[in-house]
Amino acid sequence: MKKHSARVAPLSACNSPVLTLTKVEGDEHSRDSPATTEAQSHAGMEAGGRGSRCCWTCSVTQLKKFFWGVVVVLGVCSSWSGSTQLAKLTFEKFDAPFTLTWFATNWNFLFFPLYYTGHVFKSAEKQSPQQRYRECCRFFGDNGLTLKAFFTKAAPFGVLWTLTNYLYLHAIKKINTTDVSVLFCCNKAFVFLLSWIVLRDRFMGVRIVAAILAIAGIVMMTYADGFHSHSVIGIALVVGSASMSALYKVLFKLLLGSAKFGEAALFLSVLAVFNVLFVTCIPVILYFTKVEYWSSFDAIPWGSICGFSVLLLTFNILLNFGIAITYPTLISLGIVLSVPVNAVVDHYRSDIVFNSVRVIAIVIIGLGFLLLLLPEEWDEWLIKLLTRLKVRKKEEVPEGNGDIVSGLQNKSRRTRPSMSSFTH
Repeated sequence: MKKHSARVAPLSACNSPVLTLTKVEGDEHSRDSPATTEAQSHAGMEAGGRGSRCCWTCSVTQLKKFFWGVVVVLGVCSSWSGSTQLAKLTFEKFDAPFTLTWFATNWNFLFFPLYYTGHVFKSAEKQSPQQRYRECCRFFGDNGLTLKAFFTKAAPFGVLWTLTNYLYLHAIKKINTTDVSVLFCCNKAFVFLLSWIVLRDRFMGVRIVAAILAIAGIVMMTYADGFHSHSVIGIALVVGSASMSALYKVLFKLLLGSAKFGEAALFLSVLAVFNVLFVTCIPVILYFTKVEYWSSFDAIPWGSICGFSVLLLTFNILLNFGIAITYPTLISLGIVLSVPVNAVVDHYRSDIVFNSVRVIAIVIIGLGFLLLLLPEEWDEWLIKLLTRLKVRKKEEVPEGNGDIVSGLQNKSRRTRPSMSSFTH
């Protein structure tokens, strides 16, 4: 008696599995019965249905991810450009960039409460705030958030965070928001250079080209205003802010590695605690020394200050947690798109001159930023794509030639007289 056992060979999710038969006993020349053949065809139809449903599910998931990516890009672009414009508007009535930096950083305390609210709504296994806090504290070490961990793993990043935001806001006072936003895009080139030197990341020629383009764009942006002291100082402040941001990211990866969403939320909230405890004295000193002085608290534009803080908080939330719903590359595109938005606003609000040098500098820096978004395997993907195109071209050419040759042969056969015609 013949015995057969069915085995499904797994393939990719969007392909139909193939039902194969493995013979255990019996004759080598055995044939399948009609019932077995019918079972195979029925199973194949079911497998094909599962494969098509899987393909449909994959495409819907990708469409949803792309849709949320567009939403996140618009959110990043609007929050970043909106916070920049509100900061410029605030300095017309409240000339205190460090105080504004201190006030906006305090809002980081909301990161962990907002994260825990999302955890309660989405997680199947809900934890108490104390349990979630203790679990996220493991990011700082086995002993949790101790005093030593606070000063060694959080305080340095609190200083870099404050310097990054203060230099950026101080630059907005000196130059227009378009130049500030486009020059800050150079921080991605600085991240690559520092990662290559400090973290020994993979060398990529295209990213070296992007870094060169960023440096060339900085020089051209300085030349666009004729090397005036006011614009040179503003450009130097933005470049310093981009450098501090790059140093923050590289040191975070070097000292702390990667963080989960809850750990990142807790870390940013801890930065707000550091800001309240150790940075509060600086705005007070600046106020009494009249470096950053305002006549009365009623004269402070609380609306624009709070609006700036909310937009900056939104930007940081999307930047740190948007990866949960979309692709990281799309999030980075939102920063680039903020440059034309600021340019349009500056065109109507200020007397900025978009001469050829400034436009070329903006394009060069934007191109360098886009080159830095290329994945590390982009060259392999490009080689594979070119190889496939060459193979297809080679396959099409012989087939076409074969059709032409066969057509000519058939034509010659039809026109050639047969031997039977001569016999008559």
